[in-house]
Amino acid sequence: QVQLVESGGGLVERGGSLKLSCVASARPATTYAMGWFRQAPGKKQEFVAAVSYTGGGALYGDSVRGRFTISIDNAKNTVYLQMNKLKPEDTAVYYCAAGSRSGPYLVPSDYDYWGQGTQVTVSS
Repeated sequence: QVQLVESGGGLVERGGSLKLSCVASARPATTYAMGWFRQAPGKKQEFVAAVSYTGGGALYGDSVRGRFTISIDNAKNTVYLQMNKLKPEDTAVYYCAAGSRSGPYLVPSDYDYWGQGTQVTVSS
């Protein structure tokens, strides 16, 4: 069982930046993928970004492309999400996820492990 722990969330003003981190207790598999999803109150879960364990093939949701950057540090079993130019509509709980096969992938059901989430609030 792989445990994921997110950190780095908080309150930030419009236009500001935050960097989320997600540490995995172990690698899910020899080849794997990591992703970020978010869910705002009353809204469906939304894909944010995903990356292969190699750091390549990053995918982004339309609403964050060009503002967010996902990266991975295999030595630390950690995936990051650098969020710039934040908007109030980015306010949500952000979840880290890990999948036990080569990726990346966009669909939540492709992921095997999930973190508890970290709150990001962007004030206007």
